[in-house]
Amino acid sequence: MTPSSPDEPEADVTHSQFGLLGSRRFLPFFITQLLGAFNDNVYKQALVLAILYKLGTRGDPSLLINLSALLFILPFFLFSALGGQLGEKYPKHRLIRVIKVAEVSIMLVGAAALLLGSLPLMLLVLFCMGTQSALFGPVKYSILPQHLETRELLGGNALVETGTFLAILGGTLFAGLLMTREAYASWVALAVVSVAVAGLAASRFIPQASPGYAALRLEWHLPANAWRILRLGLRQQTPLVSRALIGNSWFWFLGAIYLTQIPLYSRDVLGGDETVVTLILTIFSVGIALGSLLCERLSGRRIEPGLVPLGLLGLTCFGLLLWWHSPVLVATPDRDWLELLAEPKAWWVLGDILGLGIFGGFYIVPLYALIQSRTQDQERSRVIAAGNILNAVFMVGSAVLAILCLTLLQLGIPQFFLLVALLNLAMGVYLCVAVPEFSLRFRSWLIGR
Repeated sequence: MTPSSPDEPEADVTHSQFGLLGSRRFLPFFITQLLGAFNDNVYKQALVLAILYKLGTRGDPSLLINLSALLFILPFFLFSALGGQLGEKYPKHRLIRVIKVAEVSIMLVGAAALLLGSLPLMLLVLFCMGTQSALFGPVKYSILPQHLETRELLGGNALVETGTFLAILGGTLFAGLLMTREAYASWVALAVVSVAVAGLAASRFIPQASPGYAALRLEWHLPANAWRILRLGLRQQTPLVSRALIGNSWFWFLGAIYLTQIPLYSRDVLGGDETVVTLILTIFSVGIALGSLLCERLSGRRIEPGLVPLGLLGLTCFGLLLWWHSPVLVATPDRDWLELLAEPKAWWVLGDILGLGIFGGFYIVPLYALIQSRTQDQERSRVIAAGNILNAVFMVGSAVLAILCLTLLQLGIPQFFLLVALLNLAMGVYLCVAVPEFSLRFRSWLIGR
């Protein structure tokens, strides 16, 4: 077991992260954020499927889908900084309830848009959903240190990340199921409003959380405010926090690349149909959930920076293996998931996808816990807001890189995955050089294990 850092109390080895699910300090918040992530993905996926199969819209469906993605990401540039300020100035439990009331209102409009079949109104609702998520994000992560002890932060973050990725997967699959029904608009409308109301009800049980900096003056000049918040995050007195923000955004860069390319990879490399896409997305999401939940046991139930290099190393290795194993498959057009599983070589690819997810969990959970535990109380929401802005920048960057490599340079998807794995190796070197604590604690963790 690794030694504790000087500012961290000795871990309680009898504590389990799953015990938090029986605590009012955590469970209402967990349910609230879980339902919010689920609802976002039900509506987003329903919109994508409606554009492709239901609405009969004029124009390029690919353009409309990419526009939808942009409309959801844009509010993170515009409003994350404001969300960080609100999270410092006002009690977080009240702010969450206000945001959930807004979600119910947005989903009522979204339900009307679905029933009317109005694509412009659906796109407006999607932008409002992104705004609500941008305001919720800083509060979501900054409230945890107020309700959890330091020894519980890693496990709490692991449960949040597990719930988030399973909610993304569950919302996507549930939307697909609802869209197969004849009266799809009514079913989706009922679902998103019901889930929003359930989330609001859960938020009523979140315990009080005092403001971190009640005297903070709100800044309403959005671009200038975003730049100021971003500088605050990247110029933290503790270098580990600033680099952890960059490392956190790198995870979303990788996640955006893999999640975006999985459908094309499934079709063009594996020769699979829609069921193969679902299978791979499920394996990837379950892998992240498993990795997140294993963090507490691997770290000795304390916040362990040494898991970050371990996660980066695994992401690089399994990224390289995914490239290596991809060409050995002979693509059979439109085979379903059972036919794919009958191909022995496909199991290597599926194992690589699972490995990417598991080591992604090892990587991201300690980063969130480090940011929360080593940021000053009066700056925590704004620092997390800076991370959200940076996440959006990296996700847009992932789309630009994909267009450059796959369209202009005409790389195949396996070759693109090879490039991404090598870039991940470079990021690992950068983080360990910029913050020696990562490599030192990794070495100490290996010796302890």
